[in-house]
Amino acid sequence: MHPADVTLQQSFPSIMVPRLSRLEPMTRAGERLLIAANGVFLEITRPWLRVVRRLGGFQHRTAIPYGNASEETDLLCGRIPARLIGEFAELARAAYPKETGAWVVWNTKDPAFRLVPVQILEHSAGHLKYDRPVLADGDVLVVDCHSHGRSPAFFSPTDDEDDRHDVKFAFVLGNCAAAVPSLALRLCAKGIFEVIETVPAEWYAAASLEVLA
Repeated sequence: MHPADVTLQQSFPSIMVPRLSRLEPMTRAGERLLIAANGVFLEITRPWLRVVRRLGGFQHRTAIPYGNASEETDLLCGRIPARLIGEFAELARAAYPKETGAWVVWNTKDPAFRLVPVQILEHSAGHLKYDRPVLADGDVLVVDCHSHGRSPAFFSPTDDEDDRHDVKFAFVLGNCAAAVPSLALRLCAKGIFEVIETVPAEWYAAASLEVLA
């Protein structure tokens, strides 16, 4: 086998799910494929998150001598503080009608959350180009936030392309001048996008003008 293939397989291994015993979760950051009787699953582990998602099933009803896997989500960092959503809403209103962005990061050593503004290169009412912020030792990205100025919150094809390789929550705050802005939230996991249909009520409360006043 080519040495490069060996390296790739070591960095992204395929694991057969045992039929008669429990498969232990990954204990360090990385990804692996889980080959199970009920399909192929992707397991992703980060310091702040562990997720397992089904990528697909089998075309034929061939007997697969492995165990079943299931989708799992474990938010290792705990609940994301709503006050940081309020802080981002303040940034979004200050930049209005232009777009802006920031990251909610979690420090694996403290542990604590904080909001870190991105380094804006260009921004307008419908465009945002930025460099990723320089993070402190132990900081990891949890929520990638950007605003939409006058427009409602939604995820564009550009967002899909930008988020395709990341593991994070993506958050959009729209209608930034409204008393209660529009919010959109999704989980991004290596090209898997899961829209959170019900954004936490405390996020709406934190982002509203009544709270920020």
